[in-house]
Amino acid sequence: MTTVRFFAAAQEAVGQDALLTDAGTLGDLKASLLADHPALHGLLSRCAVLVDGARVQDDHALAGATTVDVLPPFAGG
Repeated sequence: MTTVRFFAAAQEAVGQDALLTDAGTLGDLKASLLADHPALHGLLSRCAVLVDGARVQDDHALAGATTVDVLPPFAGG
């Protein structure tokens, strides 16, 4: 199982800060998140999604991955 962590607006859209997944690929995970959390529509595509700290393509296998971080765009000073 892989832990998916949500930050800022993504956390608000999902309603929790983390969940567990057994999705096969990052693309499978994204599709599942959109199906289960409609509030992510329009936001997830703008998020940086990191698997164990690295940006990967949607076909990246999640087997053996520890964490997926969903980071919405932020502004700050």
